[in-house]
Amino acid sequence: MTAVKNDVGARLDTAGFVTLLVEEREDRLSVQLHRPTVRNAIDQAMVDELHAVCAYLERTPKVLILSGAPGDPETGAKGIFASGADIAQLRERRRDDALVGINSGIFDRIAKLPMPVIAALDGYALGGGAELAYAADFRIGTPALRMGNPETNLGIMAAAGATWRLKELVGEPVAKQILLAGKVLMGEDCLAVGLITELVDPETLMDAAHSLADAIAAQDPLAVRVSKAVFHTPREVHPVIDTLAQGILFESQAKFDRMQAFLDRKKK
Repeated sequence: MTAVKNDVGARLDTAGFVTLLVEEREDRLSVQLHRPTVRNAIDQAMVDELHAVCAYLERTPKVLILSGAPGDPETGAKGIFASGADIAQLRERRRDDALVGINSGIFDRIAKLPMPVIAALDGYALGGGAELAYAADFRIGTPALRMGNPETNLGIMAAAGATWRLKELVGEPVAKQILLAGKVLMGEDCLAVGLITELVDPETLMDAAHSLADAIAAQDPLAVRVSKAVFHTPREVHPVIDTLAQGILFESQAKFDRMQAFLDRKKK
């Protein structure tokens, strides 16, 4: 995929990208992880390119769809989201590298993007690949999905968000099975525990992701952005933050226009 030409506003410059394939529309950005020779292992180059994507989306808020390599029914090749961090690079990292938070920093930045993030998951989503998916607002998977955190088997821990995001997503018992006992969840398991919200066939995975993006795009963008920001604020600042945020939205022109359109439809 290449960036789709559009005369509306600036576009993401992907000229130097080597690990991501990008398709851009007016209301969304589709980013496919693309390191096929190493099963989309997340290396420093991919992290740097994801930072560039985030910088763009922070300036130009759009829905982000993250995906990996699609499967090929004709050849029987399985899809893959991301097999984890690049072990060759990870093996050479030391204490100071860990303290920098290379992966945790980019995953946190993705989680905090102004508009929702959708992860379209097929095949392996392990280690850092799983933690990238945990950072998304929505996860859609296929029966071929295999999601887990095998870090303890490599003598390290899942330190890029799994120890707290996973517990919030699936609860402590399941999170401990994944983090401490190396359990890998299949697609049906992920759906059963709420780790994904939808299970679809591999050939319809991207259609499902774009359908969800369509539903988000049909909402008022400012209301979506404010709702996401308020959703992720600490419990102790509610309900004050809710009231202040609602005050901002009550003054938006979209609120008047959308409510008037609703009233006009009711009259018909």
